[in-house]
Formats: sequence, C-alpha cells, structure tokens
Amino acid sequence: MAIHENLLGGPPPTHLPDDPGPREMLAGGSSATDVAAKYPASSLAWARLADEAYERGGVVESYAYARTGYHRGLDALRRSGWKGHGPVPWEHEPNRGFLRALHALARAAREIGEEEEYERCSQFLKDSSPSAAEVLG
Repeated sequence: MAIHENLLGGPPPTHLPDDPGPREMLAGGSSATDVAAKYPASSLAWARLADEAYERGGVVESYAYARTGYHRGLDALRRSGWKGHGPVPWEHEPNRGFLRALHALARAAREIGEEEEYERCSQFLKDSSPSAAEVLG
C-alpha cells in the first residue's frame, strides 16, 4: 500500500500551482484593481475586489467580482486535474483565492435573493474545504 493512498475512495485533493505575484502585490499594498488588471486569472484578486465592494455596500458589484474569481478558479482547478468534485484544501495557500471567491459568491447571492445559488455555493465550499467554510464563516 502506498503511503499516500486514499483509503476513502474519493478523488485526491487538488492543489493549485503557486502564483505568488498577486499575493505579493496585495501584501505590498497594491490595490486589488491593479492586481486584477495585471493578473486577470487570479481568483485571489477578484475575491479581494468582491470583499471590498461588499464592505462598501456594493452587493451587485461584489457578486460580479466573485463570479469572475469563481470561474477563473474553476478554470485553474480543471487545468490541475480536478474533475468537478473532491477536496480543495484551504491549507494549501494557492487554493485560497478560489475558496474566497466561492465564499464571496455565496454571500452576495444570498444578499440579492438568489437562494438556490447561495445554497449551492455554500455546500460546494463545505464539500471542497470544511476548514475554509469554518474560517470564512
């Protein structure tokens, strides 16, 4: 038996490749707008834009940013071998942009009355990473 064999029979965790550029720019004080413009495939930048819009009361804007980050994240997950389900661990930092965008999409969907999308995204977050669901609320 291999040391890392999955005994539960589910798909292995998906770990997105590290892309430190967006993270470093945000940590260095660059605006999320500038980061998204330079790294449009970065779910982290779009999730940050979604959070900023939500905090200032722009729920529809937050929804749009979150949806962009979510779809960019799905693209990245598929390129990394994800087959539409399975763990996307919060503990792997490069996964956090996608998970944050998914959470932001659920939050904004709830606010605009998209209950079915809120439920779907909330469950997707819990199924992908229970620890992300706990950390993000």
